[in-house]
Amino acid sequence: MSVPNFKKLEESLGIEFKDKNLLKQAFTHRSYLNENPSWKLGHNERLEFLGDAVLELTVTEYLYNKFPKSTEGEMTSLRAALVNAIMLAEVAKELGMEKYLLLSSGEAKDKGKARQYILANTFESLVGAIYLDRGGKEVVKFLKRFLFPKLKEVMDKKLWIDAKSLFQEKAQAIEGVTPTYQVLSESGPDHAKKFVSGVFIKNQKVAQAQGSSKQEAEQNAARKALKIKHWED
Repeated sequence: MSVPNFKKLEESLGIEFKDKNLLKQAFTHRSYLNENPSWKLGHNERLEFLGDAVLELTVTEYLYNKFPKSTEGEMTSLRAALVNAIMLAEVAKELGMEKYLLLSSGEAKDKGKARQYILANTFESLVGAIYLDRGGKEVVKFLKRFLFPKLKEVMDKKLWIDAKSLFQEKAQAIEGVTPTYQVLSESGPDHAKKFVSGVFIKNQKVAQAQGSSKQEAEQNAARKALKIKHWED
């Protein structure tokens, strides 16, 4: 595959890298090196390691200042919802990062859950590259522009709540039973499976929902069940 024009990405991000190779490395997946032995840059896993730590610290400081009365547990839940793979991959897609990924031909064909994790990891790698190239202040500006606005979605949709745990807590307290989950259907190829899971109380289905994993489908079903039962608060 040809190397993308990273200058366009710099323009869309509003960041001009001093070291252009650092930006390219942030998008270099390990698989790309197997098919392109002449590629002079390494893969992005070290940058991902750094970016993960920088992201966690920056988001933690942001939440600490924004919610002065929140407990450690509340801020931990908010941070987890803001920096999980689903959210980071969503932001990466919105930034058009997918077309800059340097992947093997096999990885390039896979558009399923594996791609979601590659995008999330690349977002972290990009954060690491920005930190090394431009410093922490530029990371804060980048996240304020592209990630922190997602906090409204997290709050509005209550994505910070562990829906399964809350539904179990409510079911046990109000109805004296522990809810159960059942996979109702599976579809799609192995690399892009879709699961539909139902949540049951006393063998009665309360809600069902879809997800790209059993765990995600169960969380979505629990979230719907909380609304149906009016147990959200």
